[in-house]
Parts: sequence; structure tokens; C-alpha cells
Amino acid sequence: MATLIIEGEENFNHIIRVLNTNLNGKQKVMFALTAIKGVGRRISNLILKRANIDLNRRAGELTEEEMEKVVTIVQNPNKYDIPQWLLNRKWDPVDGESS
Repeated sequence: MATLIIEGEENFNHIIRVLNTNLNGKQKVMFALTAIKGVGRRISNLILKRANIDLNRRAGELTEEEMEKVVTIVQNPNKYDIPQWLLNRKWDPVDGESS
């Protein structure tokens, strides 16, 4: 089994609490975000590209500002030009609006 060597351990978070979900800080950011309900690998990839975050970084290496940017994009995907077809709920049966 391989071990993960973390450089700059003082700035590394092993568990990150985001949107009522615990993210594993040792995983790469793209795969760690998939723990959030409704976020898959494709949309996770697009969210990180919109936030200008390197896909090869570990989730525990992100700063507070970067995590806040990711959270705002997850909460408001239409504002950041994420296509409607990529969202889980394309239209609401009650009012017909995309969410």
C-alpha cells in the first residue's frame, strides 16, 4: 500500500466540511467533490475549471477563498455558465423552471 506524503502539513486539512458533507482532504479535489450529493465527476471537473483550480491538487490543500468559490458555483451553477443539460434537475414539474 502506498502512503501519501504531504508537503506543508500545517496548511493541510484532512477533513473539509462543505455543504453538510465531509470531504476527504487526501483525495484529489475533483474526486473529493463527488461526495456532495448531486455532484458527479463531470460537473466536478467543470466546477473546478470555472473556479480556476488545478485538478491535480488535493482537497486538503485548498484555501478558504477557493473553497468559498467552489461552494458558490455549486449553489448557483446557472450564474457560472454551466449548461442546463449537465444539471440533475432539468425542470421542476410544478413550475417548469430549471433549478
